[in-house]
Amino acid sequence: MTPLERLLIVNADDYGLTKGVSRAILQAHHEGIVTSTSVLAVAPGFKPTAGWLRDTESIGVGAHLAAVGEDPPLLSALEVPTLVDGQGRLATSWRTFLPRMAARQIDPDDLRLEFAAQIERLRQAGLTPTHVDTHQHVHLWPGVADVVLDLAVENGIPAVRVTRSASLSPVGLVVRRLAAGLARRADQRGLRHTEAGSGLDHAGKLDAERMRRTIARLGTGAGAGGGPRTAEIGTHPGQPGDPDLERYAWGYRWADELAALTDPAIRAAVAGAGFTLGTYADLPPARTLPGIAVHMATARRGRSRGA
Repeated sequence: MTPLERLLIVNADDYGLTKGVSRAILQAHHEGIVTSTSVLAVAPGFKPTAGWLRDTESIGVGAHLAAVGEDPPLLSALEVPTLVDGQGRLATSWRTFLPRMAARQIDPDDLRLEFAAQIERLRQAGLTPTHVDTHQHVHLWPGVADVVLDLAVENGIPAVRVTRSASLSPVGLVVRRLAAGLARRADQRGLRHTEAGSGLDHAGKLDAERMRRTIARLGTGAGAGGGPRTAEIGTHPGQPGDPDLERYAWGYRWADELAALTDPAIRAAVAGAGFTLGTYADLPPARTLPGIAVHMATARRGRSRGA
């Protein structure tokens, strides 16, 4: 990316959720505007489709770390006891997980062990992450953020998603406050992130019209110079009629998002907004703030403990 270009990352979440989702993400990459995907290593569709992703060198690959969701963790209940219930299941929602984090009922070391195992599973599959984020965006919470960011530094992952919201709802206001803190923490560790982002407010419902409006909003922005120079749109494409998605009662319109992402008019909207498509690897070098030495030392100590 040259200094005059503006970068848009279009990231498809949940690669590996099902075979159909993985197929849809790669279709949206080859035929549409998806440039990057975040991989759910705990999901049942990861193992049979990891090779497809490994063979697609043009797409960016992120680690979509899961501490919540319908699928079990990689480690056993004996290894990460505070992450699971009596049946060895993760909390299905951030609405259950975050209050437990706030009450210090979840051991950050358990998070570190499980997240490290998920990153290692990607590496064992021959995938090299360009960025890191989390399922249901739980890394917005400071206690989770510190674990995720330190693991990124430790594993040489150069970038992190900073989830943002344009909503004026109470949730949107909280997300913006937490996002500002996450961006500061990332800067302190020398990690890259975009200046702006979208996808949370309409997660699973980004049809063509919403996607056009989202691209236009990111393109114009509100700041000097005509908006952000780097931005991300998070998406959730899937194949129509995928029966394996029935176990995920999220109300997502996966097929509508796939149709929007492969619509030539949407690609034209990206160009019209002045963006060049790219991945997290195309982000400019991070703006490092004072304190990176402290965080690097913390990451090294964590690596020594795990050795």
